[in-house]
Formats: sequence, C-alpha cells, structure tokens
Amino acid sequence: MTEYIDVDVRPILRAGGEPFSVIMAALERLEPGQGLRLYATFKPVPLFAVMADRGFAHSAQPLDAGEWEVLFTPADTKPAAPVAGRPAFDAWPEPSVRQDNRDLDPPEPMVRILAAAEKLAPGETLSALLRREPVFLFPQLEKRGYRWLGGFSPDGTTYELTVRAPS
Repeated sequence: MTEYIDVDVRPILRAGGEPFSVIMAALERLEPGQGLRLYATFKPVPLFAVMADRGFAHSAQPLDAGEWEVLFTPADTKPAAPVAGRPAFDAWPEPSVRQDNRDLDPPEPMVRILAAAEKLAPGETLSALLRREPVFLFPQLEKRGYRWLGGFSPDGTTYELTVRAPS
C-alpha cells in the first residue's frame, strides 16, 4: 500500500503564485514507494505529463468549489530514459510570430503558445515573453515534436521562449 505525502498548493495558487518548485521539492523528499497527494484549485493536467516522466501515475478526483485532489503513485515501470544525442540547435530563423504573454494568468500563456505553434510552417519559429518559466509547456512541446530555447532576461523579470516547428 502506497503512503502519500500531502502537498496543498491551494494557498499559493490563490495568492497568484507558482507552486511548481514546492511540488518538485516535495517529490525530492519522497522515500521509495511513497506517493504524493496534491490539493489544487484546478485540475493540474500539464503536471500529469511532468510526473509521468518522473515515474508517477496519477488519479484525479474533484472536490468542492472546483478544487482537485490528485494522487501521484509510483508507477510499476521506470520512465523512459532521456533521448541521448539530441540534434544540435542550428541557426534559427527570426520569429514569424511574437507574443507578449506576461500579463496573462496560467494556463492562458500555454494555450496561446500551443495554438500559435500549430500554425507555424515547418522550421518557422515563434517568440513569447512570459512572467515565469513555462515548465508545464515543455513536455507539451516535446510531445508535439517542437524544439525550444529559453531563459530569463538579465533582470530576472521576463522569460523569453523561442519555439521552432519541426522541419
């Protein structure tokens, strides 16, 4: 029987914060065979892929007022090893699409970026400005075959992401 460690990120989300680092810190504290019970103000669908990559299956259950309880249980099988020898990033073309998503609340930046990425021609790029690192977007981009580059501005206030469509 799996023992679960409770992580309640609802106060962080209600305050407009980003709980990803809290969730990952709790994940690091788990003993072998332990799981994570997460309480959130929304169904954290993007987190499911992140946790699956780390070897956890999920089951989600709605609570009152649109809140969710999600159990992340260690999967019986190990996650796939990262792909070795990823292709080197060559010279990327100037972005054909530019977005400023800094004033949007999650998950709207991710939705807008994915929608715009689907319209890119092979090899085209888009650039997006964000308030925070889009950690939930990365597995979604990877699943669709996109490559990306990103980083914070020197003052740490803006994350600039460039996404390239598969060629």
